[in-house]
Amino acid sequence: MEEKPFQEFTARYYGLCTVGGILSAGATHVAMTPLDVLKVNMQVHPIKYYSISSCFTALMREQGPSALWRGWTGKFFGYGAQGGCRFGLYEYFKQVYSNMLVDQNRNLVYFLSSASAEAFANVALCPFEAIKVRVQAQPCFAKGLHDGIPKLYASEGIQGFYRGLVPLLGRNIPFSMVMFSAFEHSVDFLYRNVVKRKREDCSKAQQLGVTCLAGYAAGSVGSFISNPADNVVASLYNRKADGLVLTVRKIGLANLFTRSLPIRMLLVGPSITLQWFFYDTIKILGGLPTSGEVVTDLRGDEAG
Repeated sequence: MEEKPFQEFTARYYGLCTVGGILSAGATHVAMTPLDVLKVNMQVHPIKYYSISSCFTALMREQGPSALWRGWTGKFFGYGAQGGCRFGLYEYFKQVYSNMLVDQNRNLVYFLSSASAEAFANVALCPFEAIKVRVQAQPCFAKGLHDGIPKLYASEGIQGFYRGLVPLLGRNIPFSMVMFSAFEHSVDFLYRNVVKRKREDCSKAQQLGVTCLAGYAAGSVGSFISNPADNVVASLYNRKADGLVLTVRKIGLANLFTRSLPIRMLLVGPSITLQWFFYDTIKILGGLPTSGEVVTDLRGDEAG
């Protein structure tokens, strides 16, 4: 047999998954920067920016087109670091928990793996997110990472970089758990009920098509689940309130779920789809199968 450049469940395999996560997450988040700028400003200044169109028009009039790309460096490095941990460690923990759990409970494996990976991913993301949100919502704060990092450290110390870690974990861990589980189940469903063929019998284009459909479904569901915590993160980083409880009270329970939800779903769905597409493209180039666990034996079903 011809040896593949990357064998599954080896150090090189996890390394490739980590690099794939860095490149896919970093690139897609940079591409979505204009939408993210609108979302953050609508969250932080809901009275002034009450709709997507009003926010876009006001920013263009007051700050010019460059305002839509504020914070792109924080997004590339921050979400690149998060993506590397999220995808690379998910693959690692999935194998670990699969070996540990005798009953092979799929959902439990997906939830534990994604939650464990996301905890590390958010520690890596948090300092970059602190700068990014301030740069996007406070034009006078800084231009980017190079001047934002020393300014934040001088004014708030290390604590300033991790002020939003708890709500960030509250946003991203549930999102990641739902996203990975929905992706895994969507891949299995699509091969079982739509494609009706084994993955290895499909072309690379068909495999990536399944990845994109499953990725969009996973991102859309995850964005709704994590929207309340996303609003809290934006408010905390911009000092709209001094604590988590006060922030929730100020925003209001209903607004936690509805504020900026349409633009967040518009942002997250395509972003997660592109991440999975680029990530699986990198895996294919490394001679690996695309992501997602296909549990059903299609040939066995047909024989029966």
